[in-house]
Amino acid sequence: MNTKKFFESARKVIKIEAKTILSLLKKIDASFERACELLLNCQGHIVVIGIGKSGHIGNKIAATLASTGSPAFFIHAAEANHGDLGMVNSNDVVLAISHSGETDEIISILPTLRLLNIPFILMTGNSQSTLAQQATVTIHIPIEQEACPLGLAPTSSSTATLVMGDAIAISLLNLRGFSSDDFAKVHPKGRLGRRLLLKVSDIMHTDSAIPNVKSGTSLIQTLFEVSKKRLGMTLITDKNQRLLGIFTDGDLRRTIDQGLNLQTTPVDQVMTSNCKTIDKDKLATEALRIMEDNKITTLIIIDKDKKPLGVVHIHDILNQKIT
Repeated sequence: MNTKKFFESARKVIKIEAKTILSLLKKIDASFERACELLLNCQGHIVVIGIGKSGHIGNKIAATLASTGSPAFFIHAAEANHGDLGMVNSNDVVLAISHSGETDEIISILPTLRLLNIPFILMTGNSQSTLAQQATVTIHIPIEQEACPLGLAPTSSSTATLVMGDAIAISLLNLRGFSSDDFAKVHPKGRLGRRLLLKVSDIMHTDSAIPNVKSGTSLIQTLFEVSKKRLGMTLITDKNQRLLGIFTDGDLRRTIDQGLNLQTTPVDQVMTSNCKTIDKDKLATEALRIMEDNKITTLIIIDKDKKPLGVVHIHDILNQKIT
């Protein structure tokens, strides 16, 4: 088998489609601007309609719009003719995709769109088509050559339409001032969503799970608390529950090096008093940054009276897979 032919064919496809994409630069014109204005001012939803390969591309464009701040959904053109057009109302804008501009299933819904006075934006490769003649705005996506050597399978045309859809979505994103925080709100289970939404209070150990001993507790009793709570540390508080310091595995090593008596030495003598703290409403990513900068594994969450509310360990954050 001559595998060189695979390489030649693949490279040719990529070159043809890349050339097609670059040709779109000339189509960022007044029609593109008008389409974006209609979509930006839409008071309802952007309804993307298509069928066949254009339907698959339309589905992705609708998903991209929705995830970047432009409420949108996709309707299959055939289903639109059998009841799904009922999802469209006069506050919406329709964005239809038809490379030929002669898709019967889309042509047949035009009377309903006119009746509801719904703006109709068309993405097409034929600016003289039936649909183009009736569209509110036509975004022309001419294709010099499909990457398919038979000229039958949508390749360059579907890729170019997808790229133009991305251009629209990101233009709207920028005009809306859509931020990474906004993006996170509609992607709560994604890594970015977790990074931007997960707070220290969501993952901190609280109440009886907080390792804690009173001032004056012996080192041996302190070690029992450290071992019991399994966080490699314990807090030291005064009689009013205010934070005095922290005792960690590192403090234990220093204690052993000094040869101190574990039975009689109070933890106050060897604790770290200027320990790092964080507010419960801070992001977990901020807590992780503080830990990494200070080469520590634990942060204490306190209230305005210096009373501990919780403890967060570096493993609690890493387990969230936000890095």
